[in-house]
Amino acid sequence: MNHVFLIGFMGAGKTSVGRLLAEQLDASFIDLDSRIEAAAGMTIVDIFETGGEPLFREKESAALRAVVRESGGVVSCGGGVVLRDANRALLHEQGRVVYLRVTAGEAIARLAGDGSRPLLAGDAVAMAPALLAARERLYQGAATFTVDTVGLSPAEVARQIVAVLGDAQVSS
Repeated sequence: MNHVFLIGFMGAGKTSVGRLLAEQLDASFIDLDSRIEAAAGMTIVDIFETGGEPLFREKESAALRAVVRESGGVVSCGGGVVLRDANRALLHEQGRVVYLRVTAGEAIARLAGDGSRPLLAGDAVAMAPALLAARERLYQGAATFTVDTVGLSPAEVARQIVAVLGDAQVSS
């Protein structure tokens, strides 16, 4: 197995859990959104302002294709990485996919004051449930397994993932 991919809605804890999980597995940690920003030379908000969601999704797919060519690690994917069939196929081909489930209400609470989420700009309380509902089937379908994150700390979630992975190793 090459990678452990963390997928899920905004605020599910993919980055926080990913860092802890990488430490526990003695693997590298890769934040896909950070890679996108570095490659684009601009923030995700700026990418959305420049070319909208279609431009961002192109950059996201390119970043994912680049990451899977690297040696294995823990990869925190953006919440919408599952929207493209090719991305979902690549995730399955290149490692295990962990869906970090969160409710819309919990996600909004965790993201309070975070202005870096273009898809929740405006009325997040109204938009988050619909956006999550639209993606839930894709998250479930892409996942090797699911961990419910509500009420758990990132460390507790990371421990659950390690337990489920069992003796599966992440290549470094």
